[in-house]
Amino acid sequence: MALNPARFLQDLHRLRSFGASGVGKGVVRPAFTAVDIASRQWLASRMQEAGLEVHFDPVGNLFGLNGPKSLLIGSHSDSQPEGGWLDGALGVIAGLEIARASKEDGGPAISVVNFQDEEGRFGILTGSDVWTGQISLAEADALTDTDGLTLGAARARMSGRAREFLPHDMFSGFIEMHIEQGPGMDVSGDQIGVVSDIVGIRETRIRICGRQNHAGTTPMALRQDAFQALSDFNQRINARFGAVATKATVWTLGHAELSPNASSVVPGQARFTLQWRDGDLARLAAMESIVEDVAKDIAQERGVEVEVGPVGGIDPAAMDDRLKAALQQAAHDLAPSKWRDLPSGALHDAANVARVMPTAMLFVPSIGGISHAFDEDTKEEDLIKGLEVLNRAALSL
Repeated sequence: MALNPARFLQDLHRLRSFGASGVGKGVVRPAFTAVDIASRQWLASRMQEAGLEVHFDPVGNLFGLNGPKSLLIGSHSDSQPEGGWLDGALGVIAGLEIARASKEDGGPAISVVNFQDEEGRFGILTGSDVWTGQISLAEADALTDTDGLTLGAARARMSGRAREFLPHDMFSGFIEMHIEQGPGMDVSGDQIGVVSDIVGIRETRIRICGRQNHAGTTPMALRQDAFQALSDFNQRINARFGAVATKATVWTLGHAELSPNASSVVPGQARFTLQWRDGDLARLAAMESIVEDVAKDIAQERGVEVEVGPVGGIDPAAMDDRLKAALQQAAHDLAPSKWRDLPSGALHDAANVARVMPTAMLFVPSIGGISHAFDEDTKEEDLIKGLEVLNRAALSL
């Protein structure tokens, strides 16, 4: 097919303009914000111009359809609160360009998808989570962001365009193209990464309730300081997780709030998220037990209440052998000695989609291994090479 790399890059930069941060190439485009919705409307118009049938499903996933039993290509376009311009967006625009070129040339049926809330404003891979049946729409609607807004209230902003959920069997498979989001390929000098498998993830929100009190008159020995309990929790988790971890195991205490968050008040409450990732189901479960044990110990020893919320997550996922082989052959043909097989330490919609259809992933390098930051970037020649490899694989399938 006659790909148009210039058109591909133009669309990629146009998508970046929705929520442009003003700092480097960064974007601020969290799921269901006004700028996210505007960007999806623009993407829908580009799909329509390409001759694809536009379809929004009830949770906000956007499809550009090109007939039955088509190969599905895509990713997501929502961002972290401070996000990079390529994370997810690359896979959506690559899918659009390949589907558009195929349509123009009378090639094979290729469709494109833009999943909603991959970055976890409300859940974990929320859009693909609902579409693949990992959770129900009713369960998803009850999820809240850190400000307490429910997904149900947020998605009502797009209810006028929503149609039914699409059946999985209308697609022959799914391929997601993404930046690596790590330093491996940037260090090795490779242009293409073919993903072997995706790690599993677990995440929970924890609340510590102590006793709010005066910072000047409350003796240290009598304090029920929620922040000190949080700090103690973090140190113990580091030690206990470290005892069972491999070199690939990671965990993050990534969002924390204190109440009342005042300099002269002993904090009465602390709320935070804890996330851990590994490729082994048994280790993920063992780490969950450690969280419960540490919470009980902190509560007993510090005289506070520790509430561990529901633990959500995605199990590890292996990629489909046939689709993976197509990507490997295309990489060998178009980037000889410049590609490698590698696992994904980041979570992607492909982990969910792999439960319902054959799925594979393709990586291009991240400069400096930087992602989820305003200075996330990739060389344009690497972006185009990834597009060409993905296109070659799609044709072979």
